[in-house]
Amino acid sequence: MDYIETMVESDLIYDGRIIKVKNDTVRLHTGAIAKREVVVHNGGVGVIPIDADGNAYLVRQFRYPFGESVLEIPAGKLEIGEDPFECAVRELSEETGFTADEYTYLGRFYPTPGYCQETLHVYMARGLTAGKMHLDENEHLDVEKYPLKELVDMSMRGEILDAKTIIGILKANMVIFG
Repeated sequence: MDYIETMVESDLIYDGRIIKVKNDTVRLHTGAIAKREVVVHNGGVGVIPIDADGNAYLVRQFRYPFGESVLEIPAGKLEIGEDPFECAVRELSEETGFTADEYTYLGRFYPTPGYCQETLHVYMARGLTAGKMHLDENEHLDVEKYPLKELVDMSMRGEILDAKTIIGILKANMVIFG
C-alpha cells in the first residue's frame, strides 16, 4: 500500500492558543492534486489513577463544544517539547491532587486522524497518595470514584463517550485483570 500524499503547499488559516488550522494542497500517489484541512495540536496525555481497591478516579467537567458535562480521565495538553510522562504527573496532581508511586504507559493513539495531527498518550497511575488539587485558572471539575469494572461496563453501554477515557479504562482493565 503506497498511497503517499506529498504536501505541495500549506496555508495557515488560523493560529490560535490551542490549535492551528492549515489548508494544505497535496499531490496524491496518482499525481492528482487534492486539498487537506489539518488541525495542528501539540497532543496531550491522559492518566487513569487506580487505587489499591481497584477504584478509578475520573473527572467530570463541562465541555462547551457538546454543551454537557463529560466524565473523563484526568488529562491535559502537552507543552511544546514536553515529555508525556512529565505531563501525566503534572495533570494527575493538578486535577485530582494525587501523586503516584507507579506509572504504567498504556500507549499512544490518534484520536481523529482524518483531519487532526493530535497524538494522545495514556498512563495508568497506581500507589496513590492524596493531596490538594491545583486547577488551572478557569478550570472547574469534580473528581468521582468508580470501581474499574463498573467503568468498563459503563464504556460498553455507551455511557462514557470520551475516547481517551474509554481507551484508558479498557487498557487499564486488561493490564490489571488480563
